Amino acid sequence: MSNSHTNSTGMSWLPGTECLARFEFKGTTADDLSFRKGEVITIIKATKDPNWYKAKNEQGSEGMIPANYVKKREGVKLQTMPWFHGKITREQAEDLLQPREDGLFLVRESTNYPGDYTLCVAFLTKVEHYRVIYEKNKLTIDSEEFFENLTKLVEHYQSEADGLCARLTKSIPKKGGQLNLSVDSNAFIQSGWAINSKDIHLGSCIGAGNFGDVLQGTYQGRKVAIKQVKDNSTAAQAFLAEASVMTTLKHPNLVQLLGVVLGNPLYIVLEFMSKGNLVDYLRSRGRNVITARHLLKFASDVCNGMAYLEEKEFVHRDLAARNILVSEQDIAKVSDFGLSQEATLNQEGGKFPIKWTSPEALRKKEFSSMSDVWSYGIFMWELYSFGRVPYPRVPLSEVVAHVEKGYRMESPEGCPDHVYKVMKDCWDINPKKRPTFKHVRSQLNLFMSR
Repeated sequence: MSNSHTNSTGMSWLPGTECLARFEFKGTTADDLSFRKGEVITIIKATKDPNWYKAKNEQGSEGMIPANYVKKREGVKLQTMPWFHGKITREQAEDLLQPREDGLFLVRESTNYPGDYTLCVAFLTKVEHYRVIYEKNKLTIDSEEFFENLTKLVEHYQSEADGLCARLTKSIPKKGGQLNLSVDSNAFIQSGWAINSKDIHLGSCIGAGNFGDVLQGTYQGRKVAIKQVKDNSTAAQAFLAEASVMTTLKHPNLVQLLGVVLGNPLYIVLEFMSKGNLVDYLRSRGRNVITARHLLKFASDVCNGMAYLEEKEFVHRDLAARNILVSEQDIAKVSDFGLSQEATLNQEGGKFPIKWTSPEALRKKEFSSMSDVWSYGIFMWELYSFGRVPYPRVPLSEVVAHVEKGYRMESPEGCPDHVYKVMKDCWDINPKKRPTFKHVRSQLNLFMSR
């Protein structure tokens, strides 16, 4: 029997394919797996009948499902914005728009109105500057046409001038550095990640994230964490970008995205981690409760999650104990992908936590899996010092200079020498000499087998 084949939906599904239930299914035999609309179902294997699969639900129950009742879940793709130049001045924009052709354009951040944008369009040897404002949770130039993101705005004015001096015909692409990205919320619907707002219930606030409050809530009867976006377009795009990253990642040691509620406000629905972040967990329990075995298990959990990201060529860029959450079963999971993106060098801009960020990332904006490895070493120091703040005796302004001169934190009290050696290996000034997460994982597995 083949492990994959084409069913009546026209799809061919391999074992491990994640699907979203489009309709409720009530099984009629003991072999069937009943499910509700919106449940996530994972394919186990194909059957002789191409319209039926053996599958399991999130609780681990297994059974037969009809293929046409479910939809394959796919990763949400980000769109690049080559014409977006970020923080450049009006004069710099005009210098770039050469030679002047009607409809030649670029988009920049507004210098006079922070948070807004400016569409710069060449016309009759001059450049017209149109303020793009945030209004009604959308972007607009004339308060008549509204757009979810810059990509949709540009696409509209590429098809017609609609009040501009000229139709957008050709862009000036940004040179060097990382291209900015935009997200189309419809992509979450098409990819099977959209959740109906009626299916979630909001509870109390349990924290604050990069984009707004984090609430406890319920989704289909299970406890969940719900991130709520702040009310502005820039945050909404960053919020959806984080969610789009999470649609492509699935691992037992990464906090799992359950879906996105589109609208105003926007919500990201995540699995609920009942024991909170690792810093608070360590500080509240201390050495009397948490054993050396627990510490090694947490270190291994996080390394497993990071080795998966490394394999996927994703860079987290904000790995720290505060961004590690602990489940009811004491499993540590990496969270907060707000800064994550596919691995590239020379990232531009952004604020980064100095004590956790590698020297090359701080000095030259060179982020990679190896800069994550540096941060992992700092995380291990936090772990074995039971939640102390790194570099406790070094002023923040002097940390980078000290590190570049060769200073490294001492081993935390009670930390085994072999574990401290792993930390120090992670802090090699040369990124190429640091171990990979895969290598660290093998070392930790060795320690745990002793």
